[in-house]
Amino acid sequence: MSAVTSMPPVAPQERGRTAEQATRLAVLWVPDWPVVAAVSEGLAEAHLPVALHDGRGLVAVSAQARAEGVRRGMRRRTAQGVCPELVLVAADEGRDVRAFEPVMQALEEVAPDVLLLRPGVAVLPARGPVRYLGSEAALAESLVGAAAEVGAEAQVGLADGVLAAMLAAREQVHVPPGRSAEFLARRDVRDLVHVTTTRDSRARLVELVDLFRRLGLATLGDVARLRPAHVGPRFGALGLQAHRLAQGLDAQPPQVRRAEPDITVQADLDPPAHRVDAAAFAARRLAEELQTSMLRRGVVCARLRVHARTEDGGSLERSWRLDGGALTAAELTDRVRWQLEGWLSGRNGQRPSAPLTFLELAAEEVSPAAAVSDGLWGRHGRGQAQAGRAALRVQGLIGADAVLAPVLQGGRSPRDRVRLVAWGDEPVALRDPRAPWPGQIPSPLPATVPATPVPARVLDDDGTPVVVADRGVLHGMPARVEVHRRRYEVTGWAGPWPVHERWWAGGRPRTYVQVVCGEIALLLAGEGDSWWVEGVYD
Repeated sequence: MSAVTSMPPVAPQERGRTAEQATRLAVLWVPDWPVVAAVSEGLAEAHLPVALHDGRGLVAVSAQARAEGVRRGMRRRTAQGVCPELVLVAADEGRDVRAFEPVMQALEEVAPDVLLLRPGVAVLPARGPVRYLGSEAALAESLVGAAAEVGAEAQVGLADGVLAAMLAAREQVHVPPGRSAEFLARRDVRDLVHVTTTRDSRARLVELVDLFRRLGLATLGDVARLRPAHVGPRFGALGLQAHRLAQGLDAQPPQVRRAEPDITVQADLDPPAHRVDAAAFAARRLAEELQTSMLRRGVVCARLRVHARTEDGGSLERSWRLDGGALTAAELTDRVRWQLEGWLSGRNGQRPSAPLTFLELAAEEVSPAAAVSDGLWGRHGRGQAQAGRAALRVQGLIGADAVLAPVLQGGRSPRDRVRLVAWGDEPVALRDPRAPWPGQIPSPLPATVPATPVPARVLDDDGTPVVVADRGVLHGMPARVEVHRRRYEVTGWAGPWPVHERWWAGGRPRTYVQVVCGEIALLLAGEGDSWWVEGVYD
């Protein structure tokens, strides 16, 4: 167990530089938590280099992999070229939450009001526990010891404000009161992303950080020295939030009026839920109701509390800290579902003693959403919101994988350029659609792409099948197309466009041809004397 080091004490005259005092926080951070969670579930060996990927690149890397030169953000193939022994595991936020639940329960034995910022990171107000334990060093040692008892090697940092506390935990230091701005001043402005809790908020903050750097604001001190009157009009509400964080303050200013009342939704589970899928279905309805209530009142929340009761009177509760954005119903549902998985999986040793009979969601630390609401052109219409709720209900009835949404991505054929994801999941493209794709089928793209290619025959004027040679050259001119025993006369055609992908893995060359047959137009793909309908044009 490592002790927390301290910065030099602050001089008395320096304490009064700012009238506002940020909340004193303690942050517990477990390095490389997604890797630790994967190892704990037996998906990788602890002594091997391990990396987690989300289909686009690496999102977490173990210390052994970093020693071999593997870094976050790398492509999987690049990382495997750097470290051939690298073990790749698919990222799973639900797994990360389930594995972190024992740590959260251990921390609650030390101090109350522990908030889950994201899996691997917990935050709590420090003043109350410090008065009870006697010192901040004692609090840090107690938190590290509690995490160690459940097998997690953690670091703790203390500072004023969430950003300073987060970075202090990464260095395992104790920043004296009033010194957070000095502690942050020389740090890279990219460190702002450490306070985000969702992928959407991280992406928006990354864009803001890139803008800061293009403007010559390379450090947090540079951002902190800006005048608030200049930050708001130029960078908006997110810029003002980043400006406060860079000063070592809380993300939101203190409320000078009565706080908004909490919003609570609840439901009785009948029959009682002893499986994750049954509880998650009820949680989805509640999350949708909670988000609708917040939209109707025009507010957002900084904390989400999940409370459940069991059939024998037991009680389970967990609070999530949010980074101030307006979460969608899907994002709220994800957090509740992950929490229920952590409780119901039983891997934390404190599985509910009976099925769940009651579930309650509460939006706490509620504030007006004027500063974070969607813009005029980004607001979802009523019809779109109703369609989303209907899709969620259908998904709950027939299964998560039965309701899909298309996502545009990179590729050469129309089939490769669309990815289907389950409704409610993050619509992420696996391949960059803006990247160059030599040999891509030219526009316009077909309006309809069959779920599976439809077999077809392509004949020339003599009724001889048109054959695709090795180099994509056609032997014969398309004159007729037969699909489902129906014959279409070809009145015009374009192509061919030969495509040979993944030749190193045994992929065969394929040639695409556009044909016009009276009132319909088809996109055909051929290999040898075999043809398929890949798309139908309007």
